[in-house]
Amino acid sequence: MGYPGERICPEQRKRFFRPCSYIGSGGLACYTADRCGLRPLQLMRNFFRRLVNRRATAMFAAGLLFAAIGGGLVYAPIFGGEASLKRVSAEISYSEFRRLLSQKEIASGSLNGGTLYLRTTQGHELTTRIPANTEPEATERMLEAGAEISVAPETPDIRQTVTNIVLGVLFIGFALLVMARSGMNPLAAGRTRATLVGRVTNVVSFADVAGSDEAKSELTQLVQFLKDPNRFSRLGGRIPKGVLLSGPPGTGKTLLARAVAGEAGVPFFSDSGSTFTEMFVGVGSARVRDLFKRAKRQAPCIVFIDEIDAMGGERGRSRSHGEDDKTLNQLLVEMDGFDPNAGVIVIAATNRPELLDSALLRPGRFDRHVVVSTPDLSGRRSILDVHTRKLKLGPDVDLERVARGTPGFSGAELANLANEAALLAAGSGRTAIDMSCFEQAKDKVLMGGERNSLVLSDSERRLTAYHEAGHALVALHSPESDPIHKATIMPRGRALGMVVRLPDGDHFSLTRAKLEAELAVAMGGRVAEEMVMGPSGITTGAAVDIKQATRIARRMVVEWGMSEALGALAYVDSEAGIEPQGATARIIDEEIKCIVDAAKRRAWHILESHRQELDAVASALLERETLTLSDIQALTVDANRAS
Repeated sequence: MGYPGERICPEQRKRFFRPCSYIGSGGLACYTADRCGLRPLQLMRNFFRRLVNRRATAMFAAGLLFAAIGGGLVYAPIFGGEASLKRVSAEISYSEFRRLLSQKEIASGSLNGGTLYLRTTQGHELTTRIPANTEPEATERMLEAGAEISVAPETPDIRQTVTNIVLGVLFIGFALLVMARSGMNPLAAGRTRATLVGRVTNVVSFADVAGSDEAKSELTQLVQFLKDPNRFSRLGGRIPKGVLLSGPPGTGKTLLARAVAGEAGVPFFSDSGSTFTEMFVGVGSARVRDLFKRAKRQAPCIVFIDEIDAMGGERGRSRSHGEDDKTLNQLLVEMDGFDPNAGVIVIAATNRPELLDSALLRPGRFDRHVVVSTPDLSGRRSILDVHTRKLKLGPDVDLERVARGTPGFSGAELANLANEAALLAAGSGRTAIDMSCFEQAKDKVLMGGERNSLVLSDSERRLTAYHEAGHALVALHSPESDPIHKATIMPRGRALGMVVRLPDGDHFSLTRAKLEAELAVAMGGRVAEEMVMGPSGITTGAAVDIKQATRIARRMVVEWGMSEALGALAYVDSEAGIEPQGATARIIDEEIKCIVDAAKRRAWHILESHRQELDAVASALLERETLTLSDIQALTVDANRAS
């Protein structure tokens, strides 16, 4: 007892409550003199909270609009003040009034402000406007002529009053309507917008989450606590109050939180950090209090706050007002304050943990920080197994090969890849999704759709073919390079062609030999252009390759200590904002140029030694547009035999 909506037994109802009248909320309003009962003000507040929602506010505002417009159209002409008098009284000039007065045809008159309402001896009603400062003279003349005169108190203009009321009601109705349409309900601003998913047992479980084995193992203990809290309290242990999930977008942070609730079978409150603050002062902190108040009633439960950096950023960053800081302070108090939140576990997700306030990250609030990174090769394979579970796959589909060709993909991107493959298969009328659909989907996700409308001239197609053949042959004859998957001159996105290589596995550290091989492969396209077309025939098509080579060489010099002239020192500190200056910067530029020039000479040596292979691969690309690794290897063997 003690909070709205609590159920009580009949004996308690007889003891503490007596019935009052129905108030239209679907239940009997009760009150009691005992402190543990529900007060009438609480019942009224709860009733109006249920009554005032977005739909009710919109209907109420629309009703006000129609009422105001109807009142203005119907009642304004009736109470129009002077307008209504003009329909029954004839207005005459002041000189005409003086003439009638001199002829003693005025029987009586009534003075109201600057207007004189007259009645003639024949019974006609007239009105006239008296010039300023002539009221005493007019009344004296009427008294001399024997006419009766009365002075009425000056009344306000009824027409202006009704107009002001109509305009005010219209403004209030329009404001309420706009606020209802935008969701800004001031009467319910302090209520949380968190969604109670309920007991989500068997809806989402850890079996539906793949590629995050370390994160799942971190969250397993939370599941055990929610299932059996006494297991930990017996030994004096304390379950973490909060868990922060951080990582790149699309790695499954929200799905992990739902899986924890699904495994434990407890209520799950879901909300976003951006919904706590609005234009009204104090709304954010009120919504935080309301959220935890609801969560305590459902304990044990999980409160999930997505994108918590929107409300948990470093305090003091906003100089215009302190509303964001107040909301964060309330969250800090609710998570670890004097009032314990027993059984309420907060799980938050963010893509930018570096923006969060240090007080929010300390133990006692977010005790555990779980990093959900992009999956590795085995994780990508597991994710593809989950997302292709309901798809009809062809016999030639090799998910291991698809996983190898998608390094750096997140779970959301892999799900999109599987969906794109299904759409391509359905669009082409296939009965099952084959491997070619996955290849096309991967190319579409990485570089965009095919540009079939792009028509290249013969010279441009020939130059593109030699460019891609140069990349392919340098990669083929560099043992440290990743294996070639395919080479194509089919335009996609901004690229006129590409060479796709599939790594054998995920690389977490790179050797200098592999980096030099990557630089040689990057420069292979420009070297092929210069070898075939001459120095004056090179084009801008190698801009991306040159940028990539320069970036790798610069990191080799300033970050990875792979320069003999500069040694194993770090010359760049992005956090401290340190950049090399003066003579050091010139030496760094010289070292970068030396590394890239060495890679270019290596690529030139490879292509010059295999010139017949270069011509054979380029001719095959012009003819077939796409070549696989086996095709390229067969062409090189045939070219060597012919030579």
